[in-house]
Amino acid sequence: MMSFERMQLTDWNVNPFSAIGSDWFLLTAGTMESGFNFMTASWGQMGILWNQPSVTCYVRHSRHTFGFMEKQEIFTLSFFGGEQRKALQFCGANSGRDCDKAEKTGLTPIALGEGVGFAQAKTVLVCRKQFAADMPKEQLPAAIAEKFYGTDAMHRLYIGSVLEAYRQEE
Repeated sequence: MMSFERMQLTDWNVNPFSAIGSDWFLLTAGTMESGFNFMTASWGQMGILWNQPSVTCYVRHSRHTFGFMEKQEIFTLSFFGGEQRKALQFCGANSGRDCDKAEKTGLTPIALGEGVGFAQAKTVLVCRKQFAADMPKEQLPAAIAEKFYGTDAMHRLYIGSVLEAYRQEE
């Protein structure tokens, strides 16, 4: 298994539209010591906010990861290569309430900074929660509210500042 090295975000040559929207990532909250959960995500943003590199993630209230995001200040985003696509599909379709997703997928959780990443990830961003707010359904355009929510749970958006970035050593 490869090891990780810290990197500068300015050295990360990635297209955020493909990294998030089509390649997906694992959002993980919690610690190795106190417990954690992770979920596949394909919605999010990266950029600069409050003069800091920042990410925005979205978690439905109904997801098991939601409780971990609420309790923890640190969360991670783990980005993978295509060889982990089936694992990401499994993690998006199954809940940590019902199974051990790491065991079922063969993903290996590891401590990185104050967070939890995965040994198979290509890049892991360790973030500190700076802001959280529910998305108000009544303020969304009707077509979006119906298409993405209907009777489903709403999302809470989380903004995190990026504390550290890690990549697989070559």
